[in-house]
Amino acid sequence: MEKPRLTHVDERGAARMVDVSAKKPVRRTAIAAGKILLKPETVALIAENALAKGDVLATARIAGIMAAKRTADLIPLCHNIEIEHVAVDLRLVDDGVEIVSTTVCTDKTGIEIEALTAVSVAALTVWDMCKAVDKTMRIERIELIEKRKEELR
Repeated sequence: MEKPRLTHVDERGAARMVDVSAKKPVRRTAIAAGKILLKPETVALIAENALAKGDVLATARIAGIMAAKRTADLIPLCHNIEIEHVAVDLRLVDDGVEIVSTTVCTDKTGIEIEALTAVSVAALTVWDMCKAVDKTMRIERIELIEKRKEELR
């Protein structure tokens, strides 16, 4: 059995971008999720749209979408792919905000980094908008939930 190896490292151990030029485009979907923990009082302020910076969930949703579209500018060896769809869903729960991002492309390489970036930046946006009222915030469990490919016909 072949030993697993890092794809972004060449034979000498130097960082490199993976060559995907020989690959065929495939429809790819990735779903990522995460959560930002907040005090119940902060959750209530978000629900009431009572924070000075404005609508937290709408702003975080747009920030997540924008971040997914700029992933190749943020992650040095990430391919610049044509994103066809990004959805960022934020849900208030008793102890914070749950965030789920779904990203879709038809390309030669995956879109999971874009989904993870969307969740990360959405969580950071919630943090930025709530930092004046909540010093206990914690971002946790940003993870890839699902990744799938559909061959084109």
